[in-house]
Amino acid sequence: MATLYTHQGQNVHKTWFLMTMFLVVVIGIAWAFSYILKNPAILYFGVAFSVGMNVWSYWYSDSLVIKMSGAVPATREEYFDLWNATENLAITAGLPMPKLYVVHDDSPNAFATGRDKDHAAVAATTGLLKILNKTELEGVIAHELSHIGNRDTLLGTVVVVLVGFIAIMSDMFLRTAGWGGSDRSRDNRLQMFLMIAGVVLAILAPIIAQLIKLAISRKREFLADASGALLTRYPEGLVSALEKISAYPHGLQKVSTATAHLYISNPLKDGKAMSFMSKLFATHPPAEERIGVLRGMEA
Repeated sequence: MATLYTHQGQNVHKTWFLMTMFLVVVIGIAWAFSYILKNPAILYFGVAFSVGMNVWSYWYSDSLVIKMSGAVPATREEYFDLWNATENLAITAGLPMPKLYVVHDDSPNAFATGRDKDHAAVAATTGLLKILNKTELEGVIAHELSHIGNRDTLLGTVVVVLVGFIAIMSDMFLRTAGWGGSDRSRDNRLQMFLMIAGVVLAILAPIIAQLIKLAISRKREFLADASGALLTRYPEGLVSALEKISAYPHGLQKVSTATAHLYISNPLKDGKAMSFMSKLFATHPPAEERIGVLRGMEA
């Protein structure tokens, strides 16, 4: 049976692998530019930039996620039930109390972020707090604390920055493909390189980004559900919460595809039935599957 810390080591290794690959790819692109333009300064810049992005994504991407979500700090006085549930469950899980935030949105949802258990945060929407009772709220908070304990938040939060950069690079290459210059032969080589790189990245970037998010999201949601149910010792609380959350037809008003994988439920839904391809590339398993697994734990 999965426990709260089952995949800690795996997630740390995945994070370092992703950051290393980002480092290699950016340096490789910088080397290609420096070779074509015969300017070694570009390579030096690429090395400094890739290292800087990795450091920044590790230390500060959680702050970016909070800002992108529009979350604001939650006080014990105003959100006592949320604060009390989180504090009690954190003690039970052996985790430090995470920072608490609320997102003023009617769509019920929640997410956790942070590089480790000592720098973690949990955010819930006001819509979630309105529709869930005590046991349901505890089920959701236990799920998010499980993400923190499993160090899913480290991997998921770093992905927000690094995956987003893939799209920026593809757009940058396509926009700069038309640059001109005095050296015609060099200019032609540069334009050809930029055009090819831009087209390839434009085609592959969404697929690569989605595959990375799929790899870290679908399996970890089942694990966090199971770990959360074990933490509360009442799977039905999370089952009931997932039923209410999935029944709400509209997604969040302020959400990015870069952060969607962090939420307990797909925040991008629009009330329409999902196509086969949409389900295939969804970052979250269907609620029905998650509920079925949880109810199997009760048997």
